[in-house]
Amino acid sequence: MKCRIWRTQVVPDRFGDYERFARETSLPMFRSQTGYRGVMMAGDGADRVVITLWENDDAIAALDASPTYRETVSKIIATGFLTGDQSVEVYDTHLSDLDAIRV
Repeated sequence: MKCRIWRTQVVPDRFGDYERFARETSLPMFRSQTGYRGVMMAGDGADRVVITLWENDDAIAALDASPTYRETVSKIIATGFLTGDQSVEVYDTHLSDLDAIRV
């Protein structure tokens, strides 16, 4: 399994807009992708991270090439509620206890 971490910042008075976008647009888009295994969205102050889990490198490559993913990226940029730089990191996962997660 692979872990993909997207980091960004949100304009402080736009957190509600960001949360709505995440629930109504990003989450359904992720769920529609082949090889998707789960997501966790977190933040502290303006900093936000989206941690997605993927079956393998091919699933991440498919996400990056996906028209629905690219459309979602265009939409979130157009909202104006992101600020600062965005970055993506990808890691191999070597240990997980996903059954223990209760949010």
